[in-house]
Amino acid sequence: MKIGLLSDTHSIIDKRILKFFENCDEIWHAGDIGTIKTLESLEKFKKIRAVYGNIDNHQIRKEVNEFLLLKYEKLVILIIHIAGKPPKYNKITYYLIKKHKPNILICGHSHILKIHRDKENDILIINPGASGNVGFHKFKTAIRFNIINSNIKNLEIIELKRN
Repeated sequence: MKIGLLSDTHSIIDKRILKFFENCDEIWHAGDIGTIKTLESLEKFKKIRAVYGNIDNHQIRKEVNEFLLLKYEKLVILIIHIAGKPPKYNKITYYLIKKHKPNILICGHSHILKIHRDKENDILIINPGASGNVGFHKFKTAIRFNIINSNIKNLEIIELKRN
């Protein structure tokens, strides 16, 4: 399974990121989609799994949930837009981690690409940064990776200068 991961599009889908995701089986969006049109264009492109973010309106919130729990092979993956700062998560993220014990936590919101391990909870945390044009970030970022034998392999990052 090849996954394309992005967040914080804020209504903008860069064609270069879509090209980066061309060979992906699914796209996971960690919130702040922006508009229903943005979500629909991603759905036409690939199978999409998405959560809503703090800027997403009622239309998007009707279509996607606040968080997702995915199971691939033996991996449990939690996707939520705002997680807090590990290991001091916000209340809902903390509750979901304790209840479901995910191996991987995917979040957005900060606009900062960061991949690290929460050793206290034994979770790989992946924040793909921001792939839209709104925010303080100087580069648009996205990630793609494979899930093979319950492991993330071939993790690649794209970094694009903002328009």
